[in-house]
Amino acid sequence: MKEKTIVCISCYYKGYDFMDEMKKLGNKIILITSENLKDKNWPWHAVDEVFYMPELKPSVWNLDHLIQGFSHLMKSRKVDAVIALDDYDVEKAALIRETFRIPGMGQTTHRYFRDKLAMRQKAKDSAINVPEFIAVFNDQEVKDFFDKVSPPWVLKPRSEASASGIKKLKNQEELWEALEKLGEERHLFLLESFKPGDVYHVDSLTFNKEIVFTSASKYLAPPMQVSHEGGVFRTKTLGRYSEEFKALEEANAKVLSNFGLQNGATHTEFIRGKEDGKWYFLETSSRVGGAHIPDLVEASSNINIWREWAKIEDALLRGNHYEVSKPTGYYSGLIVALIKDLAPNYKDFECEEVVKFLPIDYHVGIVYKSSDSAIVQERLDFAAEKIHAEMLNVLPPKDKPSS
Repeated sequence: MKEKTIVCISCYYKGYDFMDEMKKLGNKIILITSENLKDKNWPWHAVDEVFYMPELKPSVWNLDHLIQGFSHLMKSRKVDAVIALDDYDVEKAALIRETFRIPGMGQTTHRYFRDKLAMRQKAKDSAINVPEFIAVFNDQEVKDFFDKVSPPWVLKPRSEASASGIKKLKNQEELWEALEKLGEERHLFLLESFKPGDVYHVDSLTFNKEIVFTSASKYLAPPMQVSHEGGVFRTKTLGRYSEEFKALEEANAKVLSNFGLQNGATHTEFIRGKEDGKWYFLETSSRVGGAHIPDLVEASSNINIWREWAKIEDALLRGNHYEVSKPTGYYSGLIVALIKDLAPNYKDFECEEVVKFLPIDYHVGIVYKSSDSAIVQERLDFAAEKIHAEMLNVLPPKDKPSS
């Protein structure tokens, strides 16, 4: 079995299971990561070579230098695949693939999975429900938008992972002030109608354009609320036969097929409008969900999305068929919160439903699982109350947000 060479790009510390699995499958792994992540616990047993890029600002590299460095690397190594391990790396990987004609997602398709304006326009053109939105390039178009769409509105960065940089605006004065503040960066934002409702996420795997695995979950506090107000991040899986799951599975399939996704892992978010009960597309990304969502998915389904994604990439490189095992049908819940202490005391949280306590500095993180949805909800509620009362640190973390 001939060894293939995979380049993994990541400006965050993530993808341990992906690289470990790729190595087990008999491949050579080259990691390109940020210089400030040198000391992280990467799967060094699986990484054959590593190259470091200085950060110009968080997650941003000099792309000309990246291409020059890659050109040097290509002289003595044949690269078979380039994998972006984080949302911020999707465009870096697409640029490399286009420049060096390496198979995989190119720059046109990558925009639908990275640029929130491009993805909204594509969704609208594909007859997929999206909250009303507008690009903020032109003053008159912005005026026409707020004459037509009543506030509140949300000003969103077009390519920022997670909910960082989002501003909720109550009136025209606040909007013009916010646009003025953006200055030269105004074109990097979009304006959208704020839809109150429950936010859901769908995590799936696709092989040769066919969605082979889907997990659907409901955020118990929307990510935007957590990032703006601090607090406790909670999400819980839905039953595979529930009405919500079926609606999300269908909506997710419509998004991925219209956006042209062929292979890999995706994390897609939808909101169910409080006023009309309709499902609206919020955003998608061609990567594994962040914030320890893979732990949530694995607890309920026994499917490790990182490892399965590695198996998909390996099957594609070797022209093999890929099949995912049948998921188990548990319910699972995830809770993560910023706390005052470096490491929490988990004694009061111990119970038979705990799958794992997540080792994250200055955070409490717990994954639960049960065959009973109500028990998972009870555990999440108990943990949230206890964290709020005794442990929570409402200061924003100094590190960049996990996407």
